[in-house]
Amino acid sequence: MKLLSAARLGILLTMTIMLMSFTTLHKFYLSVTNVVYSEKNDSFQITTRIFIDDLEDVLNERYGIDAKLATEDESKIAEDYIKKYLKTKFVMELDGQVASFNYLGKIYDNDVIICYLEIEDVAFDGLKSIAVQNEVLTDLFEDQQNIVHFKWKNNKRSFVLIKENNKGMLNL
Repeated sequence: MKLLSAARLGILLTMTIMLMSFTTLHKFYLSVTNVVYSEKNDSFQITTRIFIDDLEDVLNERYGIDAKLATEDESKIAEDYIKKYLKTKFVMELDGQVASFNYLGKIYDNDVIICYLEIEDVAFDGLKSIAVQNEVLTDLFEDQQNIVHFKWKNNKRSFVLIKENNKGMLNL
């Protein structure tokens, strides 16, 4: 009878381990960037959404700052480093030329930081190609995916960019 109880215990233990392996949380690494062409302003208006904790990790790893984003104790230099980081990791090219963007600011939405960027004075009607390279967080997280959505003149196109394939191209 004891042998039967040990077998049942073994089965119960095995099933518990199997069930737990399916219910453990798996962290995913994702950013979402929207690039919208504004005919009214002749500009690309860009919003990028990044998980706050992931951005804090990369700012700490890369620049050695404890940003404490979205808290009362947020570092006074955090925004400067966010801007610096985005300038090195997010690049748009218009007809093969790197387009400089203005960092407009940030807001927090629950566990996400939303950064606002803008590329001004875009002569869109003459453009032949737009390329975007998004390496945000790929230097820290191997599984990072950066989704980029483009909207222009009733058109939409999206890219999923990863570390090994971090550039998307639109031929207009």
